[in-house]
Amino acid sequence: MSGAGAFLDAKLPGLLGGRTANAFEKAFGTRTVGELLGHYPRRYAKRGELTAIDMLPLDENVTIVAEVRDVRERQMRARRGTILEVSISDGRGHISLTFFNQAWRARELRPGVRGIFAGKVSNYRGALQLAHPNYELFDEALGRGSLSDGAAPELDDAEAKRWAEMPIPIYPATASIASWQVANAMELVLDGLKAPGAFPDPVPKEVRFERGLLTAQKAYELIHRPQRDADYMKARETLRFHEAFVLQTALVSQRRAAHAVKTSPRRSKPGGYLERFDAALPFRLTADQQVVGGEITRDLEGDVPMLRLLQGEVGSGKTLVAVRAMLAVADSGGQSAMLAPTEVLASQHLRSIVKVLGPDLAAELVPTLHTGQLSTAEKKKALLRMVSGQAKLVVGTHALLSDNVQFYDLGLVVVDEQHRFGVEQRDTLRQKAATPPHVLVMTATPIPRTVAMTVFGDLDVSTITELPAGRQGIESFSVPLAEKPGWAGRIWQRVAEELEKGRQAFVVCPAIDPADDTGDGLDDPGEPGEPGEPQGTDAPTPPKANVVDTLRHLRELPALAGRRIEALHGRLPSEEKDAIMRAYAAREIDVLVATTVVEVGVDVPNASTMVVLDAERFGVSQLHQLRGRVGRGGVPGLCLLVTNAEPESVGRERVDAVAATLDGFALAEVDLELRREGDVLGALQSGGRSSLRLLRVIKDGDVIQDARGVALQIIEDDPRLDQHPALRAALERRLRETERRFLDKT
Repeated sequence: MSGAGAFLDAKLPGLLGGRTANAFEKAFGTRTVGELLGHYPRRYAKRGELTAIDMLPLDENVTIVAEVRDVRERQMRARRGTILEVSISDGRGHISLTFFNQAWRARELRPGVRGIFAGKVSNYRGALQLAHPNYELFDEALGRGSLSDGAAPELDDAEAKRWAEMPIPIYPATASIASWQVANAMELVLDGLKAPGAFPDPVPKEVRFERGLLTAQKAYELIHRPQRDADYMKARETLRFHEAFVLQTALVSQRRAAHAVKTSPRRSKPGGYLERFDAALPFRLTADQQVVGGEITRDLEGDVPMLRLLQGEVGSGKTLVAVRAMLAVADSGGQSAMLAPTEVLASQHLRSIVKVLGPDLAAELVPTLHTGQLSTAEKKKALLRMVSGQAKLVVGTHALLSDNVQFYDLGLVVVDEQHRFGVEQRDTLRQKAATPPHVLVMTATPIPRTVAMTVFGDLDVSTITELPAGRQGIESFSVPLAEKPGWAGRIWQRVAEELEKGRQAFVVCPAIDPADDTGDGLDDPGEPGEPGEPQGTDAPTPPKANVVDTLRHLRELPALAGRRIEALHGRLPSEEKDAIMRAYAAREIDVLVATTVVEVGVDVPNASTMVVLDAERFGVSQLHQLRGRVGRGGVPGLCLLVTNAEPESVGRERVDAVAATLDGFALAEVDLELRREGDVLGALQSGGRSSLRLLRVIKDGDVIQDARGVALQIIEDDPRLDQHPALRAALERRLRETERRFLDKT
């Protein structure tokens, strides 16, 4: 591509210089002009608008708009030199700027001058301060370097009003690159795009006109250099549609490509493995299981590879549905591989599958485990069973993705807990088949419709909401120690009461040992005792609850005297982890103190109680998953979410939301509403940051649906995008960026 298309792909060193470009890459991961243009302002300030200083968070890098109120210079006590202290205000609060041996700054920072100030907020003797902040004064910004004395140029009334109301882009920044430094770089980029019509627009002209959108060139200009609020609002609307449209076109293209290839149909047969399995089941499938099973059967019997997402509540029986699909594939002579995120879960799945199959079917199908922690002899045996076709059912961790793993006839790939894997891992396993295998992706993390459409738009979606009969339900409670510290002892009395009934308990901690809780020390640009020395906050963050200390504490509690209490975490050897889980399942352990290794898939019907310490440190879906480890048998479940979070904090809102409902789909919506900007899809993508900048799946469902409809029509009419070269280039650019980020983290 020529013109601006090539310009978008241009490397930043050629435009910004090598040193600045390296700083941008380190700070934001931006390497090209197009990526820099996608670094949008997070908000806009005005010269007549001052930021609320009294709401600034401690120990975070901030960008604020304020006015200089007072400037003082004094001698240092401990060494030669001076400290310049500048007080700035927004009319409600004050914060001090501190500069060491830089008295000359008093000529710029005069009382009455307004500007943008950026730095890390610290607490010095009870007062807020920014030590050695970066800043840019509005008078200087207006003068564009033409003012000799820093005074504002003379303006008529209309110009003065326009200048005062012009939005100032405030960009996501770091300690090394301030917001206005991003703005300065953006000026160079935008000046390179001034040729009329030179910017390739991925959205077709007729689509743009129908929706009243700007051209791409105009949208980028107005989001970065708006003259009034309406400019950046319209630009955001346009670029939000661009994001949705390019993403949906990519997903629709992937789906079409996947459906264009052929595979081997996989049908069960009369008297085969599946029919024998169903006949031996001691219970009836739920209605949801039957419906989803029918959808999967139709997919497997076709000659187009199944690509299906199976989502369902914790304990809804998704694994049983997957086993039935595996047996249908085995009936056709093929093999199935289930990819699990942890060794604990992989081992649990294998044991559950062997148990549900029964001795006869298990002997014929040879379910096989393959993980990285197997002994050399066990690995060789597993590899031989896979490549020979003896193992019809294989369960494993990331070890299944290794180059030395080969299958005789891989017909079905099952990915359990898809949010723990990326698309790359799924495809790596698919490529081990001679013909494209069917793929079933499972998750117990409920996914709202707009997220499923955005992240899993290349998959068909099946949902199980109905729980099997006999489940007793789970009572959930928030235990707010910040307000009720006296409740701490009652937690363990309640656990003891459950143990007295012959039941078992989980206790989950966010850390393994005290060393996991590393504090973030502040930089120290000053002298001991001077401003800038790390002083900490008035209310230091308490250390994380950890497995080692909690295990010791519980073993010393009189209420739990004589109880068998053990620990489980990711640092233990594989054999030890497996032995502990076996012992817990066999009721040889009363209380298991663990990290989130027990988050998914662990099935101990006798476990009735889940205590989550420092619950505010976990996400909504994690808490819901952890709670799902209890109440799985004939005994009711109890979940105590212990939190030190203050009322009305985001962490506390998460905990209270989980305690208030067992509906995972309702919690998924709450989760999206509570997450920060840019973090909506983090856990659902391939481990990198979200590719979305402006699009918000919780708010923009209509935009996503509209964009998908347009994408479907375009791909239907022009599958190779020969008539849409700008859109094809945008897809290629997005693919390159995604691949690069994947490579960067491997």
